[in-house]
Amino acid sequence: MKIFIYILMALATALLIFNLTKVDYSDPLAGNSEVAIISVLACLCALVLLLILTVSRKIANKK
Repeated sequence: MKIFIYILMALATALLIFNLTKVDYSDPLAGNSEVAIISVLACLCALVLLLILTVSRKIANKK
């Protein structure tokens, strides 16, 4: 399970970087840039949730 979580973190980071390259910074809320920004936010949420999961598993192992 630990390796699977790290693989998911790597995939979310790769998607985050990919979507950041697709954003048109001169007009970020038009066309495909809007989809890229939504995808960036989704990747950030996934990363935060995975980090919370790893911390909660570490706390559970200490008990």
